Amino acid sequence: MQAILARLSPVAALLSRISLLVAGFGVVVMTVLVFWSIFGRYILNDTPTWTEPAVLLLMSWFILLGSATGVRERGHIGFEIGLAASPPPLRFVLKIVTEVLLVGFGLAMLGYGTQLAVGTWSAITPMIGISQGWDYVPVAVGGALIALFSVERLLMVLAGTDEAVDAAAPLIE
Repeated sequence: MQAILARLSPVAALLSRISLLVAGFGVVVMTVLVFWSIFGRYILNDTPTWTEPAVLLLMSWFILLGSATGVRERGHIGFEIGLAASPPPLRFVLKIVTEVLLVGFGLAMLGYGTQLAVGTWSAITPMIGISQGWDYVPVAVGGALIALFSVERLLMVLAGTDEAVDAAAPLIE
């Protein structure tokens, strides 16, 4: 298990960093597009119609990539106090259940996001002229990353190297 983790963790760390950089870049581009839309509407008196669907697409990307990174970094909503207050055997089981559920959730996002992307690929978004399938690609990519990062965390729990909650337990007891 340690050998698998030794190979998986650097890849997951790189994908997490790339996801975070792409998400950050998306926020910056979205801000520029919103500014351009407001500038066009109130200064030029000519509202650019393509900015709204472009902003929505960018939001999908940075929200889902950022969410996946949050899963890896444990920045998502959790019930850490309950885990920390649980006895160690129950804590171990709860961590495994949590990671298995997250893997399942990520795989569901991957599967259904792919189905939606494929099903809408032939339709064109009128304002920006790209396939409507691109609206669902971030769902699939985010789901794949959530599943991958949760598998990494599950392996860490099974190997006994996931210590974030265990370190907080003495503070509660």
